[in-house]
Amino acid sequence: MILNTDPNIPDPDGFYDELLATHQGLTKDQSDALNARLILILANHVGDRDILRAALEAAQNG
Repeated sequence: MILNTDPNIPDPDGFYDELLATHQGLTKDQSDALNARLILILANHVGDRDILRAALEAAQNG
């Protein structure tokens, strides 16, 4: 399996709004902690180390 970087979320703007709403009212530290938890939850869901490694590289390279 290869990393899918093509748009793949139904209603991406709606998801982005939900993501922003989740952070509303949080301090920077709380927001950073929420992001870290979300990343770990999603990484656990993916579960494939090769895909996760490719995602890390893609994020690092912009």
